[in-house]
Amino acid sequence: MRKFLVVLDDSRECLNAMRFAAMRAARTRAGVEVLAVIPPDEFNHWIGVGDLMREEARERIHAHFEVFAKWMRDKQGVDPELVIREGEPVTEIIAQVQEDSDIGVLVLGAGTGRKGPGPLVTQLSKTSGSLPIPITIVPGDLSKERLEEIT
Repeated sequence: MRKFLVVLDDSRECLNAMRFAAMRAARTRAGVEVLAVIPPDEFNHWIGVGDLMREEARERIHAHFEVFAKWMRDKQGVDPELVIREGEPVTEIIAQVQEDSDIGVLVLGAGTGRKGPGPLVTQLSKTSGSLPIPITIVPGDLSKERLEEIT
């Protein structure tokens, strides 16, 4: 089954990327894979403290994922899967795309602030020509109604 890969992070634009991925998956009978990446700099502490922080990060990710997953199941009829990786976000996103041949589209949310579209969109746009799949960039300020229209 073809899957939409969407990145779960703390950005505001993540919400629209999640919505878009779920709506497209529902309309095309595809799946959704949610990828959360724990950056290595979060654990540059003593081993015991780093392990505790890693476990807390995983718990936060699971809680955050469950909010999106419930909406996807209840409103879109899509049952997403969660993948958690540790490392540099762009490197781990590319690795996930290369390792899972069912992923057909990478969905990213673009920020709307003065800082630009965000680091993931900026960095992955530069490597998009070498990715084996297309990237869909969803504007962070689209309304739910507009997302429904275009999906």
